[in-house]
Amino acid sequence: MDFDEYRAHDAVGLAKLVADKEVTAAELLDIAKARAAEVNPRINAIIRDVPADASQRREGPFAGVPFLIKDLAQDYAGLPTSAGSRALMSTPAPEHATVVRRWLDAGLVVFGKTNTPEFGAKGITEPDAWGPARNPWDLTRSPGGSSGGSAAAVAAGIVPCAGANDGGGSIRIPAGCCGLVGLKPGRGLTPSGPAVGESMHGAAVQGVVSRTVRDTAAMLDVIIGGEPGAPYQPALPESSFTSAVGADPGTLRIGVRVPSAINPEPHREAFAAVDRTVQALTDLGHHVDELPQAPFDDAALARDFLLTWFVYTAWELDEAKRLTGAGDDAFERDTLILAAIGRATGSVDYVDAVQRRHEHTRRLTTFFESYDLLLTPTLATPPPKIGEFDLPALLQRASDVLLKTRTAGLLRHTGIVDDMVDKNLNWVPYTQLANLTGRPAISLPLHWTADGVPLGVQFVAPLGGESLLIRLAAQLEQALPWANRLAPV
Repeated sequence: MDFDEYRAHDAVGLAKLVADKEVTAAELLDIAKARAAEVNPRINAIIRDVPADASQRREGPFAGVPFLIKDLAQDYAGLPTSAGSRALMSTPAPEHATVVRRWLDAGLVVFGKTNTPEFGAKGITEPDAWGPARNPWDLTRSPGGSSGGSAAAVAAGIVPCAGANDGGGSIRIPAGCCGLVGLKPGRGLTPSGPAVGESMHGAAVQGVVSRTVRDTAAMLDVIIGGEPGAPYQPALPESSFTSAVGADPGTLRIGVRVPSAINPEPHREAFAAVDRTVQALTDLGHHVDELPQAPFDDAALARDFLLTWFVYTAWELDEAKRLTGAGDDAFERDTLILAAIGRATGSVDYVDAVQRRHEHTRRLTTFFESYDLLLTPTLATPPPKIGEFDLPALLQRASDVLLKTRTAGLLRHTGIVDDMVDKNLNWVPYTQLANLTGRPAISLPLHWTADGVPLGVQFVAPLGGESLLIRLAAQLEQALPWANRLAPV
């Protein structure tokens, strides 16, 4: 098998070839590693090798298929999980994460870990520890984040799908940037353990980025379900997600909204992505309505998301210090700023923001009384250029002074916060809704810009709507095929 044949198959297809003895796991691993050696120096997607013995007998639905895991919240026993941080680059994980164990039990051959921003705290992947990951469609652009390394690796053809997770858009943003399928499951459906019961009050979940809907569905079948240390037992679907691929989604009522309070004037390509999708949906017989306003208070939701994100970053930084003994110099300036703002947040303000998630959920639930799905762009602009969100030199110097004098909490009253919020959410104002409300959402690669870079569209579903998203995604995949498009890298 050569690379072109390898690239023509998704993970389900490669697994069938192995099962039928048309190719061996060792051959597939050799091709994946050769492709990585060819393109990874340019895209910086894989930042750590994982020892892999492809000759080992494997069983499971993905036996023998090469796979990559994210270097954040996907621990591999004996190897560090750096979370994109210099502080954690040498601290080995004591055991496999539950989701990694389930991938291994499914027969996947894990041979590397992928790049991620420090603590996954950004929608771009440019950590000081490893350097920036680059978008295979345009090496001057970001592949998104925080699962940017995984998305870049899949888009470049190293593997057909790769591990990802999502606490504010970290599966869907990279999928939208790299021309991939990215499904964020609903709260609690996938495991966070064994070290963590649930992450970010359940807002963060595990999943994959992939090229095909059937890979996304089959991977979800592999990893769903509770575990002994989880806070609750999730309700599982009556039938597999794989069986939803190709099933009729019925005639759907879909509400669409492009402008947001954070970005009232999205890029014309965001409108073009939605327009193309609406036309396809209409041709398929679905009913699509343009919404005069967002079905929730998106400005308030953004503030609540960021407040909890700042506090969570402060906790993560302090936890890394406790684990490693590292000082502030082991962390990035932006991380220190976010943590300082988090520490300056009052406990009552934090609980208020968490409690308001229920208000956002109720408003979205009311919307779903009239509609089956919410449609938005995944991104409000095309993928940003590498370095586009670096703090200006003046703000860097000002923040350094405040950090050194331990008065950085004052940053919450300066323009630095507004600048960071504007730059980090202005281009991705749509994805946090599904995390705070715990609803499933999917990004699909239905549009490429005039410059030839992807800009995905997002569908948000009601609670338990993963199967519906998969049915519609498969229908759109057949109407507007994307899997055979190869990034120019």
